[in-house]
Amino acid sequence: MSFERARKIADAVLYEGYILYPYRPSAPKNQVRWQFGVLAPRAWCESGGCENAWSQTECLVEASGAGRLSGKMRFLQLQRRTVEEATGASGFRPVASLDAGGRLWTTWDEGLEREVELGADLDGESTVRFELAGGREVEAISGPDGPGRVVRELWPLAGAIQVAGERLDDRLVKVRIRVENVTPWDVPGAPRDQALRGSFAGAHLMLAVEGGQFMSLLDPPEWAAAAAKACQNVRTWPVLVGPSPQRDVLLSSPIILYDYPEVARESPGDLYDATEIDEILTLRTLTLTDEEKREARATDARAAAILDRVEQMPPEMLDRLHGAVRSLRQASPESSNNAPWWDPGADASVSPETDSVEIQGVAVAKGSVVRLHPGRHADAQDMFLEGRLAVVQAVYLDVEDKRYLAVTPQDDPAADLHEWYGRYLYFSPEEVEPAGKAP
Repeated sequence: MSFERARKIADAVLYEGYILYPYRPSAPKNQVRWQFGVLAPRAWCESGGCENAWSQTECLVEASGAGRLSGKMRFLQLQRRTVEEATGASGFRPVASLDAGGRLWTTWDEGLEREVELGADLDGESTVRFELAGGREVEAISGPDGPGRVVRELWPLAGAIQVAGERLDDRLVKVRIRVENVTPWDVPGAPRDQALRGSFAGAHLMLAVEGGQFMSLLDPPEWAAAAAKACQNVRTWPVLVGPSPQRDVLLSSPIILYDYPEVARESPGDLYDATEIDEILTLRTLTLTDEEKREARATDARAAAILDRVEQMPPEMLDRLHGAVRSLRQASPESSNNAPWWDPGADASVSPETDSVEIQGVAVAKGSVVRLHPGRHADAQDMFLEGRLAVVQAVYLDVEDKRYLAVTPQDDPAADLHEWYGRYLYFSPEEVEPAGKAP
């Protein structure tokens, strides 16, 4: 099974937040790291640690006969790189940075990629146990400020991956995968920074199936909706990856994604902050001083690669980051030449104030009352709107020819203010049900 089409997204998950602008260890945002997919030693977690030791993925496979699941559990293993300067009498002491040999050396926690293979028959069970050895390496450095050294230290890790399949009916199989950190730990009150030495960071799964197809848990078919809702995913979020509508590869991520996620085609490389706008971050990186760039390059090879790419970026590539048009549609012949393209007045066929959309056989337009049922792809805050009544203020058509309702909650005391300056909540027709007319 090839995971190449999933690896680009999986790498973005693995390295999310690995090093953030301005790419220097002295920056406060780079002093609290490893925020996603951390599985810490079980003994430390049970003694009051702030992380968890295990995660669970449950997914559905549509398979009428025998099949097999294969996959990889991927994570980063922390390697501490400590810079030390000589103190005389063959002694050394740790320092934040050291100039030696015309190069700046900095203390930093590096992340080493690790992969563990797993597999099982769809109707079977298997357990994979793995251990990673620790180690210590010392590299001597010297320069005008005197001798020094770089000490790289790894701590041993141990984990277990349990895979179990359960046939629900003659068409559907539920697969459960539990990943647990069982690294021995004898310092129960240790701070998080120390516990990270025995942790998996950015832990996630790439899964493939032979003899079947994965089922979307975000948008399952009606006949599998109950089984999808019953799946219990703990600290993971499984989504389909690859070209749609293929369903033979799945990514179980510690970060919430949608099915078939993609890295923007215009993005020339990773910035380790998938929530940032590439153009803004690229321009800000160019404003760093030479001394700041020198410190960033000394932080990590990945930070150095960002700086090299940004400094060598040709103008046409930077222009691509400014924006992209994904699709176009023909405007109405009656379009006004005076209105901007984003103004409804530019297209006489669009009238948010009077347009309607049919929902459950009812024409819903401005003034209609609907009951809200946010979908699973909605913002997390939308869960508080479930079942509440709202008044439709307009019916909009987006650039992909999809209808959306602009609404204000009926029981919101600030609804009149939102309506006054056009601050609405937006829902698709599938997320509401008609409930009459506004009083």
